[in-house]
Amino acid sequence: FSENEDGKYISPFHDIPLFAGSKEDKEIPAKRTKTTGTEVQFNMIVEVPRWTNAKMEIATEEPLNPIKQDIKKGKLRYVANIFPHKGYIWNYGALPQTWEDPNHTDNITGCCGDNDPIDVCEIGSKIRSSGEIVQVKVLGVLALVDEGETDWKIIAISVDDPEAQKIH
Repeated sequence: FSENEDGKYISPFHDIPLFAGSKEDKEIPAKRTKTTGTEVQFNMIVEVPRWTNAKMEIATEEPLNPIKQDIKKGKLRYVANIFPHKGYIWNYGALPQTWEDPNHTDNITGCCGDNDPIDVCEIGSKIRSSGEIVQVKVLGVLALVDEGETDWKIIAISVDDPEAQKIH
């Protein structure tokens, strides 16, 4: 489970603001967004750290939405190693307070949403921890169709990455 600064349990899905607010602004959701020039910063919840194999995700149907290992057809899910890499080649997670509606047909893919938060692939150099909140800037987006459902992937980099200011 996730905890706030006071040690109270919170939901990474509902209680973390989508937009990154200033550190002085402790309200949830944030009333203002942090920008660098024209770039808006978002909060990302890390589900799967780079170089790990277990397919973890926010359990959107459970109280407080813990991050748990995904199960499909009764089996725990893992990502295969693809030589020379092990597991995920980036930090993988989700944007809080977002949801891909399974009742809405996407104009681009022609498919409905996958009933999950919007996914993020954070390509920075640091290995993050599951449950960590990372402020990111968006670099691009991919629309995927997975088993007949739209599954958007945001490509982002942590704003504290040494290369972040060089990538737009």
